[in-house]
Amino acid sequence: MLTIFGLIVLLFSLVLHEVSHGWVALLLGDPTAKDEGRLTLNPLAHLDPVGSILVPLVLYLATAGQGPLFGWAKPVPINPYNFRDQKWGILKVSLAGPLSNFLVAVFFGLLIKFLPLPLAFNALLQIIVIYNLLWGFFNLVPIPPLDGSQILFSLLPARFGEIREQLSRWSPFLLLFFIFFGFRFLNFFVFKAYSLLVG
Repeated sequence: MLTIFGLIVLLFSLVLHEVSHGWVALLLGDPTAKDEGRLTLNPLAHLDPVGSILVPLVLYLATAGQGPLFGWAKPVPINPYNFRDQKWGILKVSLAGPLSNFLVAVFFGLLIKFLPLPLAFNALLQIIVIYNLLWGFFNLVPIPPLDGSQILFSLLPARFGEIREQLSRWSPFLLLFFIFFGFRFLNFFVFKAYSLLVG
C-alpha cells in the first residue's frame, strides 16, 4: 500500500516539477512547452519509459519494496531564445522545478506539524514531504542535465564555459557515481529539512 502510494507520489512530483519549468518559461515568453501539450498535470504527457517506469520498477524489485524509489520524467522542452529576460531567464526556469517540490513539501509538512491527523494519514503525508524534498535537493546537484548545473552556470561568468563542456561530456558517469555514492549526503539534507518542517 505505502509503496504503491510512493510510486504515485513520485510520478506526480516529477510531473509537477516539469510543468513548473514550462509555466515559468511561458511567463517569460517561450510557448514551446505549451505548444507541445506539456503544460498539463496528466502524467501520460510526461512519462519517460526508462525514468518513469523501468527504473522505479527495477528499484522496487531489487529492494523488495523496502528501498527508496527514484526516477525522472521527460524534460519539458524550452527555447531560451524566446525569453524576454535573456540574462536570468534560464536561471528562473531552472529554479522553478525544485522550488515547486519544496513548496509541496512545506505545505504538507506544516499540515503534519500543526494538525492532529490520524497516524495512518500522517504516514502518507510524510511520503509526500520526503519525496518532494528528495527530488528538489537532487535537482540542485550541479551535474548536467540537472537543474543545479543550469543554475550554477547562469551565475558563473562566460569564461567557465569550458568547465561546463567537460561536465556535460562526463555527466552520465558523474550522475551514476552520485546516485550510487552521493545519495547518503543528499539524505542528510532531506532529513534535516524534514526535521525543520515537521519537528
